[in-house]
Amino acid sequence: MTTKLYYQSAYTKTFEASVLKQDQDEQGVYIVLDQTVFYPTGGGQPSDTGLLNNQTITQVEEVEGEIRHYLEGALPRDVHTISGEINWSRRFDHMQQHTGQHILSAAFAELFGYETVGFHLGTDEVTIDLAIDELTKEKADQAVELANQIIAENRGIETKWVSEEEAASYPLRKKLSVSGDIRLVIIPDFDYNGCGGTHPKQTLEVQGISIIGWEKQRKNIRVSFVCGNRIVELFNKQNEVLKQLAQVLHAPMEKLPHAATNLLSRQQRTDKENVELKQELLTYEASELTNLSETVSNKPFVFQSFQDRPIKDMQQLARMIVDKKGNGIVFLVSESADKRQLVLACGQELEDMNASVLLKELLTEIDGRGGGNQTLAQGGGKKNGSVEYLVERIKRRIM
Repeated sequence: MTTKLYYQSAYTKTFEASVLKQDQDEQGVYIVLDQTVFYPTGGGQPSDTGLLNNQTITQVEEVEGEIRHYLEGALPRDVHTISGEINWSRRFDHMQQHTGQHILSAAFAELFGYETVGFHLGTDEVTIDLAIDELTKEKADQAVELANQIIAENRGIETKWVSEEEAASYPLRKKLSVSGDIRLVIIPDFDYNGCGGTHPKQTLEVQGISIIGWEKQRKNIRVSFVCGNRIVELFNKQNEVLKQLAQVLHAPMEKLPHAATNLLSRQQRTDKENVELKQELLTYEASELTNLSETVSNKPFVFQSFQDRPIKDMQQLARMIVDKKGNGIVFLVSESADKRQLVLACGQELEDMNASVLLKELLTEIDGRGGGNQTLAQGGGKKNGSVEYLVERIKRRIM
């Protein structure tokens, strides 16, 4: 068994140990030591990282009762003792976030009886899942206020190992998920919780808690938040974004919502005008193409080719033309550097013509795929052969 020095003190940064084992599994090369300050992944908290004999430790996992330290490369086999150093900034960040989670979860439980049923300590934010259907801003604000009050009071944080019987005498916030020896993390008169994570000695070291937002997650509400140094980092990032927006929108920060709303309103008006202008242009284009149509077997036939024309534009154009010429047939083609797109439309009066059937015959010529119905079909494929051949093939089918 490896002695878990991180339980003796979460503040220990360096240590020396004896190598008990060096091996490899599906996750890579690892070593097992007689003692370690490296916390392994568990209980929603990621593992520590750092160095062992200047070799980078990428992750630490507890597997089959062993604490495995995964290395970037194998150590020499004659190495029997080793010096280690954890990434302290990562360790302390995890201490702040995990303890902040305890405090925030306890605040929700204390004020409203909300139970925390999930916890994840991510790289950028922390989440808890509350067993509720909805959360109001008012209640979220109240929970944050109480949590920050507990932090500011600089209450002591105690850890102790107890038996299951002893644990039953404490007002635990949630049911224990382990048996045997139980490690309790206690904020007196506020939170009593079974936990194997790393925590500071005083609540003031958490510095503060800020909720970022929340969302529905299956049957629960997932609350996202940050603690301590992450609040400062988040503030700096958001402040930089706000400064850039203020420059772009030519408005002071306090007027950014109003400036952004005005910009969106103008953009919506512009988009609407563009749609209307585009509709007018398509109507004009459809009229021009109708006038240039030829007659094939007493049926108006319109053909036009384009370069890089969106297929939606061609579909709309084809509909407009056959709406005017109920006995007409429209064949539109758009070509790009490496492909060809086709749109075929048949007027409602042509009961013996099926646009989908006609188009499928053309698509076989260009190794293409597509679909549609009796009046409108579309598809695309390779630039095999000439467009003129496709036009002639349609004309022969019309005759």
